[in-house]
Amino acid sequence: MQQQRHNRYEKARILGARALQVSYGAPVLVETDQTQPILIAAEEYDAGALPFTVKRGKDRK
Repeated sequence: MQQQRHNRYEKARILGARALQVSYGAPVLVETDQTQPILIAAEEYDAGALPFTVKRGKDRK
């Protein structure tokens, strides 16, 4: 999967949403030794394992 380049606001929103999911018990998508949800989300983001889509500009409908 090709990783889309996100700006810092999009990245913060994605990481926050994923950390909340992990904190509520969602399965972790990468092998990690981390225990804090935000660090797990960051590792998943860096690995390109997150299934989030960001719609911008004319794509937003």
